[in-house]
Amino acid sequence: MRKIKNILKFMLVATIFIGCTQDDEGDTSFINNIAPPTNVSANVRITQDNSGLVTITPLAEGVSSFKIEYGDGSNPTENIQPGNSVNHVYAEGVYEATITANGINGLATTVAQQIIVSFRPPENVEVSIENDAAISKRVNVNVTADFAMFYEVDFGETPGAEPLSSNIGEGISYTYAEAGTYTITIEVMGGAAETVVITEEFEVTAIEAPLASAPTPPFRSSNDVISLFTTTYENVPGTDFFPDWGQGGCCGSGWAMFDLDGDEMLQYTNLSYQGNQIGTPIDVSQMEFIHFDVWTADVLQSIEFSLISVSNGERPVVVELTPNSWTSINIPISSYTDQDGFTVNDIHQIKYVGEPFAGGGTAFIDNIYFYRAPTVQNSIVGDWKMAPEAGSLGVGPAPGNVEWFNCDAACVEQRACYFDDIYRFGTDGSFANILGDESWIEDWQGGGNACGTPVAPYDGNAEATYVYNAAAGTVTVNGTGAYIGLAKANNQGELPNVAVPESITYTVEFLDEATISVIVEAGSGVFWQYKLVRDGDAPSSPLTGNWVMAPEAGSLGVGPAPGNTEWFNCDAGCVTQRACYFDDVYQFGADGSFTNILGDESWIEDWQGGGNACGAPVAPHDGSNPATFVYDEAAGTITLNGLGAYIGIPKANNQGELPNVAVPNSITYNVEFINESTISVVIESGSGVFWQYRLNKI
Repeated sequence: MRKIKNILKFMLVATIFIGCTQDDEGDTSFINNIAPPTNVSANVRITQDNSGLVTITPLAEGVSSFKIEYGDGSNPTENIQPGNSVNHVYAEGVYEATITANGINGLATTVAQQIIVSFRPPENVEVSIENDAAISKRVNVNVTADFAMFYEVDFGETPGAEPLSSNIGEGISYTYAEAGTYTITIEVMGGAAETVVITEEFEVTAIEAPLASAPTPPFRSSNDVISLFTTTYENVPGTDFFPDWGQGGCCGSGWAMFDLDGDEMLQYTNLSYQGNQIGTPIDVSQMEFIHFDVWTADVLQSIEFSLISVSNGERPVVVELTPNSWTSINIPISSYTDQDGFTVNDIHQIKYVGEPFAGGGTAFIDNIYFYRAPTVQNSIVGDWKMAPEAGSLGVGPAPGNVEWFNCDAACVEQRACYFDDIYRFGTDGSFANILGDESWIEDWQGGGNACGTPVAPYDGNAEATYVYNAAAGTVTVNGTGAYIGLAKANNQGELPNVAVPESITYTVEFLDEATISVIVEAGSGVFWQYKLVRDGDAPSSPLTGNWVMAPEAGSLGVGPAPGNTEWFNCDAGCVTQRACYFDDVYQFGADGSFTNILGDESWIEDWQGGGNACGAPVAPHDGSNPATFVYDEAAGTITLNGLGAYIGIPKANNQGELPNVAVPNSITYNVEFINESTISVVIESGSGVFWQYRLNKI
């Protein structure tokens, strides 16, 4: 029910928000490093007695004094100290008041807002009361009206609670403890003695299921993920996601497949314990994490996630949940294996235990997979273009948000001269913008936002380089005029408002092997976002192919420094004696795989039980385990990932020499190309012990 009545009210509060910032010239000492005042606002109270008396209380952080200009032609008031107020009498009318907050170093911030002084009661009042579409039990209120500046809301949950207030046209949000029907009272005020009061009985609703899908998992190589339930990766077949395990009968715990606009996810209701029965036991010992995305309302506080082994039982890990939103969970596999010698090479079940147990809580679970850090580095080397599709170019207030500008299909067609531009990342670390005769030239470049001749320094003639940091997810282009996406967007802001930079750093994420997302924050809270696709095949690694130890004296040795093999050097007789070793193949695959191909025999040392003679290869150094490689051209290194994978001799690794250290899962070697078919490989296996190999491509 809604009622409107006029009542008396004596005071009105309005908040003035941040406007523009100005830099006053002044002291150039160290205090100039102090930022201008922030969070500048003002409480503006108008007495509701038709007198026009206004009380203004300025507020700010980092302020030494204020100045107020009233906007009615009267003299301003200066040197107002923080915490003080001033009174001013206005005639009826509309005014633009300004408040300047002065810092100790002369820098100032100015804000402005209309002040409407009217002695008529509010008219044409319109009230909006809505349940929030995304947050459970949150109600959003907004009011518009003529001859009003302010409104207060009593949300009716706690008797006697102080009402919340806001300016006309600006919203107020409130989250209730419980769903239900409440009496909401709204009072609308202006400068007149009369106000307007509106009451409404409003039903507050709870959101009991997710309204948006869980975050999409990132691109991962198939070598680096074991998926049970995703639409991103290939799932292990035969998994039963609802075995129930008798929980429906004993505890009323249920389950269903929940469909959110075609996106299916697992739903467990009144969760006691439920789980998944994997079709065939899986070995996850090479993985580093298990991932879940979980959505719950506000009943479930946590879930105990247990991995269950065929051979050695189960181990739990408890994770707290964030209500009314997706909780992305990444549990280290070590959190399980550190418990009483637990092994994870035969996992056949995953169990979920709710807290409170069978207490009415519902869990929605999506994206269940094991993963490890990439063992094959995605290569940015090659030619890339802006994806010729709507949405590949845009800008907004946050990554993933392009509400301010989004190049639609018509825009893509209009800017064909831009969507054929090439961003070339060379194998030698060079970078080039290849623009052809035309690109999209913006107003600030004198191009009138149309196709035209490229304008220096953004014409592709810059001598530039790049550094791709896969671990940090960044690429930095170095060279005045070199850029990705738009020439104007850089780390300092947007041209022509900032100086032309010599270097720009972008955030890069591989969406798949041939698609990348590139983002640059061009000034605070301005995110330009690009989607690029590979143009042509990626240049293959120069290591791709089969290599053997060079069958010549001196190709295998060890000494106290690179280039010094005084401790042992395989001479011509040694090469002949070890023919079974010199035919071993080190295979670097185009897909990033690595394999030791040893045949029936290799050189087996004493520590392997071979007596320093030709013999059958010994696990794990027999080439039977899957492995990958990462070649970092800039660093001059090769990293092999995979238990038992090696170059040269299996005992030499970064920690020392076997059997004195544990068998590593990863080994990094220094590599130098002597020519296209010959490389020098060196590893320091313990302090000052340098094993050195020379390999030939075959």
